[in-house]
Amino acid sequence: MTTSLSRPDTVPEERAASHRMPFWVNQRLGLFVLVIALSVLFGVLRPAFLDERLVLFPLLRDVATLTVVALAQMVALSVGHMNLAVGRMAAFGAMFAGLGYDRLGLPMQAGLLLCLAAGAAIGAVTGWLIARTGVSSFVVTLAMDFALLGLVSLLYSALTEDAAFTTRPSGIGELRSYSLADICVGPICGSPAVPQIAQFTVLAMLGLGFLYGCTRIGRELLLTGANPAAAELSGIPTGRRVLLAHTLSGLLAALAGFMAAAGTGTFRASIGDDFMLPSFLGAVLGGTLLTGGVVSVLGTLLGTALVGVIRKGLDLLGVGLESLNIYLGCVLLLALSADRIRSVVSYRKVVRST
Repeated sequence: MTTSLSRPDTVPEERAASHRMPFWVNQRLGLFVLVIALSVLFGVLRPAFLDERLVLFPLLRDVATLTVVALAQMVALSVGHMNLAVGRMAAFGAMFAGLGYDRLGLPMQAGLLLCLAAGAAIGAVTGWLIARTGVSSFVVTLAMDFALLGLVSLLYSALTEDAAFTTRPSGIGELRSYSLADICVGPICGSPAVPQIAQFTVLAMLGLGFLYGCTRIGRELLLTGANPAAAELSGIPTGRRVLLAHTLSGLLAALAGFMAAAGTGTFRASIGDDFMLPSFLGAVLGGTLLTGGVVSVLGTLLGTALVGVIRKGLDLLGVGLESLNIYLGCVLLLALSADRIRSVVSYRKVVRST
């Protein structure tokens, strides 16, 4: 779903022209078609790409995790902010889960709750600092990124011998290796390509879809991002909404950290090191605006899937990591240019209609 609030300073003609844009209206459909087309293309060039267990299963497991990372960034972007500490928050939350399993002997569910609580707490601290001081989210989250980098590394060094918690509670192994094929209703079973860990992604998407599409708080978050001054004048507690957005962002980042740890089987300090670029790629490609006021939950999934398919396909074609990062950087640049292109086309349509 795409949820948006038009800026109050946008004239009706511009708003109407924006909604008439085929690119904007059909963006999610275009992403879906592109994901399918590229999957078919890579399948033709490298038939191994369509192997359900060896390629598609780990690909979809990565997509599920990175979609939650992108959702964490999307929530921050909804209020016109960004979260540069999303990867460190993932490591911070996962560390508490690993600590709970290794030292406290917690069951998987309790460790997950501890992980989410830690992520929400560090996100709340970040949001409080931004709302209280008025300092840019870029500066605060960048500082938080460096602070957590040192803190998490120090705690792992002090609490573990090999810089990792390796205790695996019952259920973690199943999350890592089980697919929907292991869930059967009579003679009918699910697909072996879809990992069970994707259930967390589905729950996160449903929750955010309901928040932004069906609740007053969700609309207030979007209005805060679209025009903070107008939101303040309308009686919306913008400081609280900023706090809420960053709390949710931290919670989702921690969930992604837990999923990444479950996927590898260990809780270590390096979790989340490569989350920054995918968090922006998935959200921005999916239709979320960097300036706030517009989010797309389904688009975030499709944007992340597109990046995952490109990464896996080029890897199977023998493209090196350095070249792959160049291609992904170009994709991000094009995505960041999309909103500017949309504004220019909307303006030209208004000019032609007058």
